[in-house]
Amino acid sequence: MDFLKQYIVQSISAASNSLRLNNQKIEVVALLREIILKSDDLEGDIKEMKKITEVSTFAIRLHEIYIYLTQSTLDFFKISEKFKDHSRYLIKDLSHLLDVASPQSINSTMEKLKKDKLKVSPEAEIEEKNTKFAPEISVDFSNRTSSYPDFTTVVDKEENIKEKESIIFEDETPAGDVIADYDTIILKPIKTLEPFLKTLSAGTINSTEIEQYVSTLKANAQLSETANFDVIANMHRIAAKTLSLIASRKIEPDKDVLESIRACLIVIVAVVKGKDVDITNYLNKAEEFGQKVLTIK
Repeated sequence: MDFLKQYIVQSISAASNSLRLNNQKIEVVALLREIILKSDDLEGDIKEMKKITEVSTFAIRLHEIYIYLTQSTLDFFKISEKFKDHSRYLIKDLSHLLDVASPQSINSTMEKLKKDKLKVSPEAEIEEKNTKFAPEISVDFSNRTSSYPDFTTVVDKEENIKEKESIIFEDETPAGDVIADYDTIILKPIKTLEPFLKTLSAGTINSTEIEQYVSTLKANAQLSETANFDVIANMHRIAAKTLSLIASRKIEPDKDVLESIRACLIVIVAVVKGKDVDITNYLNKAEEFGQKVLTIK
């Protein structure tokens, strides 16, 4: 067994040991371990899992671990502490997955991964990358009072897109522990940031108010990074940098720019709440936009 697989499999096992598991959940954990152990393209399989609604948030966490192991300089004096962190942060996502998954559904996931390997050619992958970023974001916030004047008409293949995003943004009662405190800190500014985006779309730019949001987003990016929530941290950085560029008039708050900020917000909320909703397109849109905006001086 190679190091990457051993590390990830043992992280899953350590996380599962912190949960109360019945026979069905034990079987699901065993199947998740099997997916990792039998993979001949670990990163590719994890990326494909991110596209499957049932396992998407869990796969996002696994991908964070994979990126850490493959793109960081590993300090083997500290690796055991990092392993404990990764295992601890897997608990929430694994617990959510075990609540909704069954051995049958995970077996279906395994079959889908096998079929995708057989049918996806390099040419098809290139074509997919060139077509999958079509605009499709229309957030249904609970406190929306009016639609965006310039960019609410959006093409989307899924008729239930508003319902899906409503599920993501619906209010929940915090659990009262450390994780819940983190969730509350992260989610609170997003509720007011969405209405603020509407003022930007109308051409009203208040630099002082923008900088307040930028400061909050940067602080929450740092908090998320400290908690090893790398995806959430990156979404905050992208949103913060974009707002800074708008304040300095280096970019205009046009349709694509504001939709990209909203994509970041959707990913943050969905991952923090552990929503059983496919956020792949939002994540892809946000990350692609981030590659552009984070390089602007």
